[in-house]
Amino acid sequence: MHFSLQGLVARVRKLKKVHRYLIVAWRQFTKMEFDHHTLPAQRTTCRRLATCALLLFCASIGSESYAAKCLFVASYHRGYEWNDGIERGVDNTLKGRCELYKFFMDTKRNKGVAFAERKALEAKAYIEKIEPDVVIAADDNASKYLVKPYFKDARLPFVFCGINWTAQPYGYPYSNATGIIEVAPIRPLLKAIRQIVDQPGRGVYLSADVLTERKDYQRYRESYAKKGIVLQGVFAKTMQAWREQYIAAQAQEIDFIVLNNNSGINDWDSREAVRIAQRYNHVLTVTNYDWMMQYAMFAMTKLPEEQGEWAAQVALAILDGEPAASIPIITNRRWNIFANPQLLEKANIQLPAHLMHKAIKVASTQEIKEAKL
Repeated sequence: MHFSLQGLVARVRKLKKVHRYLIVAWRQFTKMEFDHHTLPAQRTTCRRLATCALLLFCASIGSESYAAKCLFVASYHRGYEWNDGIERGVDNTLKGRCELYKFFMDTKRNKGVAFAERKALEAKAYIEKIEPDVVIAADDNASKYLVKPYFKDARLPFVFCGINWTAQPYGYPYSNATGIIEVAPIRPLLKAIRQIVDQPGRGVYLSADVLTERKDYQRYRESYAKKGIVLQGVFAKTMQAWREQYIAAQAQEIDFIVLNNNSGINDWDSREAVRIAQRYNHVLTVTNYDWMMQYAMFAMTKLPEEQGEWAAQVALAILDGEPAASIPIITNRRWNIFANPQLLEKANIQLPAHLMHKAIKVASTQEIKEAKL
């Protein structure tokens, strides 16, 4: 169990009431009159009482209630694959090291600004209630709606993770914050596409119609344009829209489709998406998310666990006395390679031998989960 000096000081203040009782008891003790016939017994009794009091006090200081408190604030909801991966990384790193509390803002399924602002206020109230020693803020909206408005340069230290591409929109760095930025392996994925498809010139980017996906698209578009590739962005709010746009993209004279993310399509039907991919699939489909591999042929994926593990390790360093501002902001450095042999075979597309050798072969949700264990 990890201990924080600042947390210990804060919690010791809560013993003031007990302290006052001890002072009153001591004053009453000093006013006691001792009979010389019973003085040795009285002294023995007092020593025992003092020893018990000291032991109880020490036990309370060393008990779990005085361990450091860590809070994990997630921008999204439990059950969203990316969010769950970050949470796993945090859990595995902090298990047995601090008291871990959690708050989920649920802003992926509820996209309105008013909802996000309300959840941020709830998170702020929760922070004030539990008085954590360090907070891990996952993904963009936790920084946008909670950290920046209410805790910029405050005393409470924060570690952010999962922020897409750059932390500049939120004014980082702060004197009380550091973190890890989430960067998709766009260039390595494009390099792989050019090894699979001869001289690709046009592609389609299909994703859920949410802010982070449009942000990702701009990065893809700019990066691919530098290599002479035109990338068209199409976005879906519903399962029906995604189905229509997928079929339309497959019918175009294009070289590849980026299936970036389905999160944000609230009526998503994975079985229907698998059927669509198997029936209409003939253009190369790629993705940066492992849970999209049921519908795509090839992927280079970010690891959400990396974000959570790094953030949790930094939180522990802060609890050990390291100032947050002294820890540099970094970007993720690892990714996995996946291939879906079933879809590749149906489309009569072959990966280069070196890519197929490196890739984790999957076709179903269960296989993807097992590959990550």
